[in-house]
Amino acid sequence: MPEPIVLHSDADAAGTVLRHYWSRVVGAGRANEGLRADWQRQLAEAHASCGFEYVRFHGLFHDDMFVYTQREDGSPVYNFQYVDALFDALLDLGVRPFVEFGFSPRPLARETGTVFWWGAHGAPPTDLDRWAGLIDRIVRHWIGRYGREEVRRWYFEVWNEPNLRGFFRGTRGEYFELYRATARAVKAVDAGLRVGGPATSNFVPDPRFDGETEDFARQTRVRGDQIDTLAWRPVWVEQFLGFCQREGLPVDFVSTHPYPTDWALDEHGQGEKLTRGVDATPTDLAVLRDLLAAGPFPDAEIHLTEWSSSSSPRDHAHDTLPAATYVTRSVLHSLDTVDSLAYWTFTDVFEEGGAGDELFHGGFGMLTLPGIPKPTFHAYRMLHALGDRLLARTDGAVITRDSASGRISALAYHYPAEEPRTVPASLDGRDVARSTQAKGSPRHLCLTVAGMAPGTRLELEVLDADHGDAIGAWRAMGEPGEPTREQLAELDRRARATGVSTITVGADGCLRLDRELSPWSVLLLRQLG
Repeated sequence: MPEPIVLHSDADAAGTVLRHYWSRVVGAGRANEGLRADWQRQLAEAHASCGFEYVRFHGLFHDDMFVYTQREDGSPVYNFQYVDALFDALLDLGVRPFVEFGFSPRPLARETGTVFWWGAHGAPPTDLDRWAGLIDRIVRHWIGRYGREEVRRWYFEVWNEPNLRGFFRGTRGEYFELYRATARAVKAVDAGLRVGGPATSNFVPDPRFDGETEDFARQTRVRGDQIDTLAWRPVWVEQFLGFCQREGLPVDFVSTHPYPTDWALDEHGQGEKLTRGVDATPTDLAVLRDLLAAGPFPDAEIHLTEWSSSSSPRDHAHDTLPAATYVTRSVLHSLDTVDSLAYWTFTDVFEEGGAGDELFHGGFGMLTLPGIPKPTFHAYRMLHALGDRLLARTDGAVITRDSASGRISALAYHYPAEEPRTVPASLDGRDVARSTQAKGSPRHLCLTVAGMAPGTRLELEVLDADHGDAIGAWRAMGEPGEPTREQLAELDRRARATGVSTITVGADGCLRLDRELSPWSVLLLRQLG
């Protein structure tokens, strides 16, 4: 039997600050998708249920947003109407943009259609003066439309994963020049605006990115049992900080993408790929925090602007219960390291590799295309229910209190020791995902909170293979390839039906929760009234 989870606290313990860094930012596909009604409905639900404050997406300057075109004489034409419609909708929902400046508008792109079904122009702009002019115009437009104080609360990130050829057909030096032009343009409008980068892809254990472009000959080839013996480092971050220090450039935040895999961009989910150990994310975040603390910008915020168990939008593990347990474990093991860890993404309204070919296609989203919640949605919803004071923690559980109401809440999870890795990617069908979820044996939970008022009632909510598991419900229906509207409604009902019961504190004022956790389950305890 696994070692039991044992945790105790007093209800009036002082505790420490618990920052909900996990719900500050969430990801989405591209800007134009955000004009869809279903995308906006799902973001509204994710904001209301999970507390997400900012949303980040690609393609702000893509052709389908019509931001920048040129007349026959080459003079620029700016058109911000589509961006206005999107940003108005975000702000009306209570969500702010985490602005990603990119990719190049077609008239400025050195190369076109470098990546994705929708043909992103992942190449440096041919004219940095015109690029800076675009940045100047759109930032001034936002201040005029939304007010200086509002826009000062946004973040401005320069590009996306410029170390990967699909996203940036240029060199590291060219990206640094792009950052210089962009940061100066932003700060020239208002020094109080926040700008950062380099928005690079996942950590690597080798010198493949030490030069101006990726050198595949310097990539370390390892077996799965060797992967966690290597020293993994963020890409370009140290060089980026050194460049900005030498050039006198601002760095209000550092961003990168700590996917816990030995591979980065994967549009279609093909090929054999390795997944790192389950502690890869907290380890990487601590490495990044220590690197910044010792560098020239120790006060810069740290935003991990993309993160999931893998970077494939065709990984069937994304649809499953273990993905939710992985999120819960990683978030609670990474407290007090970074300012945000943005789950990629909140929705399967996502078209990098084209539309998914079935309801559960391994998409990144925590909500399916029709809006059915996956287990990861429940994980973020449960995390959001925690208080802002951390009273006690151990591997597998935390106890918290809300400082405003005084109410107690606790969260427990069981990530079985039989799976020592991050949830393995399931790229070629669902077999790997099924075998992962079949691993593990029950783990005992003993949680107590003393000093509560007798008769206090708490709600106990359980996410497991029988409660709140959308794909499990779909499988029980016979895996319909084209669900009817009635079947979708029933799936949605089952996917939202987590196990709910109540507990009452006894006469001695001590809350006692003594039960077994099934493998991969997540449990939320929340004081009522």
